[in-house]
Amino acid sequence: MQKKTYIKREFIGLMASLMSIVAISIDALLPALPEIGNHLNVVNKSDNQLLITMIFLGIGFGQLIFGPLSDSFGRKPIVYIGFTLFIIASIICVTTKNFEVMLVGRILQGVGLSSPRSIALSMIRDMFSGDQMAKVMSMIVMFFILVPVVAPTIGQWIITLFNWQFVFYFNLIFGIVIMLWFWIRQPETLPREKRIKFSPLLFINGTKEFIKHKEAVAFTFVSGFITGSFMVYLSTSQQVFQVQYSLAELFPYIFASLALSIGLATYLNSRLVEKYGMYRMAFTASIAYSVVSILYVILFYSGNNPSIFVLLGFFGLQFFAVGFLFGNLRAIAMQPLGHIAGIGAAINGFISTVIAVPVANYIGKFVSTSVLPLFIGFSIFGVLSVSVFVIMRKTTPKITA
Repeated sequence: MQKKTYIKREFIGLMASLMSIVAISIDALLPALPEIGNHLNVVNKSDNQLLITMIFLGIGFGQLIFGPLSDSFGRKPIVYIGFTLFIIASIICVTTKNFEVMLVGRILQGVGLSSPRSIALSMIRDMFSGDQMAKVMSMIVMFFILVPVVAPTIGQWIITLFNWQFVFYFNLIFGIVIMLWFWIRQPETLPREKRIKFSPLLFINGTKEFIKHKEAVAFTFVSGFITGSFMVYLSTSQQVFQVQYSLAELFPYIFASLALSIGLATYLNSRLVEKYGMYRMAFTASIAYSVVSILYVILFYSGNNPSIFVLLGFFGLQFFAVGFLFGNLRAIAMQPLGHIAGIGAAINGFISTVIAVPVANYIGKFVSTSVLPLFIGFSIFGVLSVSVFVIMRKTTPKITA
């Protein structure tokens, strides 16, 4: 039977804050995309989406570096190295006048932020496992979701009072405060006796070990499917609400209301997951995710956008399902990887991101005059996710043990 571990509230808040540095670097910038595009002379407005998706690309690759290193040298030093790179990349972003250089800066920001993001997951796995880890992940996501609720509004205020460069300065100040809190209050979670001796083969050996666990591989792919389809929403939300629906002034509040839908679901998941199990909760949510998106495609197959209230209703239901998926999918994938939590979190994040970024870039090109391509993407990847659950049902006893 799984041993209960006391869940410290400060640990929940700190891990959520580490992850939220990524979220605020993305969501606070959303209202500024048109202004940045104009400043950098971007001709094709849809290219502004790359400022969102490229940071995810950096996160994916960065985890492959920092995850294995944290298994050898401890979690905390690697977090500091990653954040230092984030500072350098932010300076590149605010000083350049070239769009391509800005994209390079965003990729480097992602590489730097991959450290606190993935290592927070490793630290959670160091301390918890099984359904209790899923509960902790849900609680963290519940606090973490407050950032998307307020970030676009903060970004809009900053742009109104100053300019888009100050959004980057705000991100830096926010990150420095979190780093100080982390340095002062968070103990190292990986003791020296449990560290893996560093060698050039560390990542190769870790990958071989990761592949041995088919549930880790399978649900890493499901994470990629869901993350990819959700990333399309993140990168196109500004275009959908500000351009297609002409709701520029209301965009931060619409974005916040939909984020609250995810927050409510993660709260309910944290209350229910130990009773019903992370596998069952995630499977049910993946079915709901698919049904909602398929229903939209059937009703609005013509491509004509529905009223904003109908659209928000579908988005709300869709993201309510997402709230039950994010924490549970990561917990299921990480469950057998406690002995290589750093490398495991890195590979999990890398594969899911490598799947997600091309999906977001491809589908995002079609979301110019209609929201339909967005829901087609939701449908396809929802069905793929359900299919993986069905295929993996024979391993359910191992996953929930």
